[in-house]
Amino acid sequence: MFLVMADQKEVLVYGAEWCGFCHQVMKYFDGFKIPYKYINLDEEPARAEEAVTKSGQMGIPVTDIDGTIIVGFDRPKIDAALKEKGLMK
Repeated sequence: MFLVMADQKEVLVYGAEWCGFCHQVMKYFDGFKIPYKYINLDEEPARAEEAVTKSGQMGIPVTDIDGTIIVGFDRPKIDAALKEKGLMK
């Protein structure tokens, strides 16, 4: 897989420091040099409602890949969303 430059596409990861799957998602993005914004819900608890509204669930991580919402570390879904959004070949 190769990184494709993102044109104003936003990747958000809603998570918490104690969440192992949150760290896995971020490590995965780091490995492919995919830029993302990490929203630490322990430090920004008001943003938790935003994550629940987007995902319809209470679990984390919630990853928003330019409007495609993925709950948990689901690599096939993450890869499919990255490819669909032109962030990865």
